[in-house]
Amino acid sequence: MAELYPPIEPYDDGMLAVGDGNLVYWELCGNADGKPALVVHGGPGSGCGPGTRRYFDPDRYRVVLFDQRGCGRSTPHASDPATDMTVNTTGHLLADMERLREHLGIERWLLYGGSWGSTLILAYAERHPKRVSEIVIPGVTTTRRSEIDWLYRGASRFFPEEWERFRAGVPEVERDGDLLAAYARLMDSPDAAVRDKAAADWVAWEDAVISQEPHATPNAYSSRPPAAQLALVRICAHYFSHGAWLEEGALLRDANRLAGIPGVLIHGRLDMSSPLGTAWELARGWPDADLMVVGDSGHTGSETMKDAIRKTLDRFAR
Repeated sequence: MAELYPPIEPYDDGMLAVGDGNLVYWELCGNADGKPALVVHGGPGSGCGPGTRRYFDPDRYRVVLFDQRGCGRSTPHASDPATDMTVNTTGHLLADMERLREHLGIERWLLYGGSWGSTLILAYAERHPKRVSEIVIPGVTTTRRSEIDWLYRGASRFFPEEWERFRAGVPEVERDGDLLAAYARLMDSPDAAVRDKAAADWVAWEDAVISQEPHATPNAYSSRPPAAQLALVRICAHYFSHGAWLEEGALLRDANRLAGIPGVLIHGRLDMSSPLGTAWELARGWPDADLMVVGDSGHTGSETMKDAIRKTLDRFAR
């Protein structure tokens, strides 16, 4: 097994008012005088977890973790149907990250995160390149509509039965249209039973897509607590049905803005959720990025990938 650092607890935490009635949870771990690093979690809507802290040398890093709007310990929580989702967009999250940096008095920080987190990292770094020292991404996505379509439609060729159940989760008149927009409407229903069923149908599909990875965790999505599932699905459907409010292909097109920022892209060759092609495209457009392809890993990682992440972060520690 990959040797990660021992579990640690935060030495400080708080709730940052970011506007629109939202409070974003943040925490600090490691060395208060260490190299600043921001952990950007996936989902969108997953929230940050304690396991991520263990990739960072606690003697050399000042690790910042936060829960994006509407999930984890941030409030109001997206599991509450009264929570206003119109003030939860990619633009809002980017502004929240910059507000957090200023609040903590950090000049520049390393950015770490995969899956949806990598999309947010790339968008932030292309907007604020002078605020970024390095980037480490395990599992590259840019949330293009083509990537979203692959995950929620294209992958059906490998899991036709499971996808038919996912498709059947929306009203019949919407099954040949925008499934994600239909799920977003279901997750906004005032009827708790409707929301619960939609969330269950969504996470069952997510579980199916990762089910054949060599190191997949069974029921990785459906085993989450009910409120966490509801927030995850509501936020995912909201973001993905809007293409994450990003111009199609913009993050890859503007990868030249990352010039001068050292980056390491660590991607599983067997990633069914986010196939390797996107990581390959990004590495070709970002002159200072190295692509590491992990042969035994999918979207959920492996011991080999964990080891690569820890060694990369050790190398960037100063």
